[in-house]
Order: sequence, then structure tokens, then C-alpha cells
Amino acid sequence: MLDANFILGPEAVGVSYAADKTAVLCTLAERFAHIYAVDRSAVLESLEEREALGSTGFGRGVAIPHARIEGISRPVSIVIRLERSIAFDSADGMPVDLVFGLLSPAGSGAAHLHALAAISRLIRDETIRDALGNAADGEELYAMLSNVWDRDAA
Repeated sequence: MLDANFILGPEAVGVSYAADKTAVLCTLAERFAHIYAVDRSAVLESLEEREALGSTGFGRGVAIPHARIEGISRPVSIVIRLERSIAFDSADGMPVDLVFGLLSPAGSGAAHLHALAAISRLIRDETIRDALGNAADGEELYAMLSNVWDRDAA
């Protein structure tokens, strides 16, 4: 699936048993490396550097760890529903159970911001947010995301 702002394929959507923020970032780095053929260590380092600037815990149970890296030509994403909510130092103090990882090209400015804004708009809808958080598996999660973006594109 290609949102107007980033790439997200069915293989990039799933469920994880990550038990803490560090494990989530490691899981994202591994999945980005496997799916989008980027350097795992560089991704993890970039995500950790961004997280050190301030939590990417968006609020309402959602985190959006993001970074800019070399080696990609457009923004790419990973979506993970966590089996168990975890602390993520979110602004609202709520634990996180839904993670949208985002990588953008190193030199991107507006493209990165547009991708973040697209994710933010999606999860601000409480009905959609709740449905995504309750998805049984990656396939159901991907189907929901596809339906929302297809509906919004029409």
C-alpha cells in the first residue's frame, strides 16, 4: 500500500511481544532492515538518537518513533500492535500499544513532516485508533489501514 506520503506494505504490519521501549526500537530496526534493505544498526542508532531528544510517544496509546537516514528515496513505515501495553514516556503518561515507525531520506524536510502528519491525522480518529489497537493480527491491521487510506483517497 502506498499512502500519498509513505510506503507501507503488508509485510510491514504486524504484532509484537516487545516488552519495553528499547525492545520496540530494536524490533523496528530489525523490520526496517529486513523489509526495506537498510542498515539495522544505522536505523537503531537514528531511532535512539531521535528518542533521546524527547519521547515519540504521541499520546492515546500511540508512539511514532521516526528518523531520517541515508539509503532510502522516500519515507517508509512499519506498524506494530503490541500484545501488551508498555511505558513509552508519552506526553499524556499513557502506555503504548500501537507503534508507527517512520524512516525518511536523510535530506527530506517536508516529505518527513507530511508523513508524520498523515499518521497523526489517522490516529486522531478515536474510532480508527481503537479498531487498530484491537486488531487480532497483522493481516487485520493492514486491512484496516488499507480501508482507511483507500476511503480517504476516494
